[in-house]
Amino acid sequence: MTLLSMCMIIFFARIIDVSLSTIVTVLTVKNKRILATILGFIDVIIWFLVVREALTTNIKSIWIAISYALGYAIGTFTGTTLSNKLINGKISMQVVLDKKSEEKINEIRNKGFAVSQVNCTGKDNTSKLMLFIELDKKNLNDLKTIINKIDENAFMVINETKYVVNGFFK
Repeated sequence: MTLLSMCMIIFFARIIDVSLSTIVTVLTVKNKRILATILGFIDVIIWFLVVREALTTNIKSIWIAISYALGYAIGTFTGTTLSNKLINGKISMQVVLDKKSEEKINEIRNKGFAVSQVNCTGKDNTSKLMLFIELDKKNLNDLKTIINKIDENAFMVINETKYVVNGFFK
């Protein structure tokens, strides 16, 4: 086997292996254990075969290590990109708006989002509104656009949600 073919095999196998590993991590966090277990098994088989090949080859070249590391880096990028596209989840959003935006909150509700609101006080003792919104991650950009139209200075905090019980979703 030539150096180029060895490097290409290691590079592409690492992209697949690390992409799978990244997806397995996301699935594990989202409590999708069966799929995570199956993909984890495939991931480790690929990893084992690639490491064995890289360490036992008669070809001695820094390009093998570079191919291994570059495959890892691109696999991380690919895996996170695929996870964001393929694995939907729920997110929690807290938004602080100026009190004068109160009448515009129905714009968010009219777009199908469930909103709970609480009166609160800002840093300078100004009256504010805090909104609590649970939504599917795929709807985040739409909601951010609506909120920015209502109050361009809105303070938004967005977190992944592990479990949701009851409630309403768009």
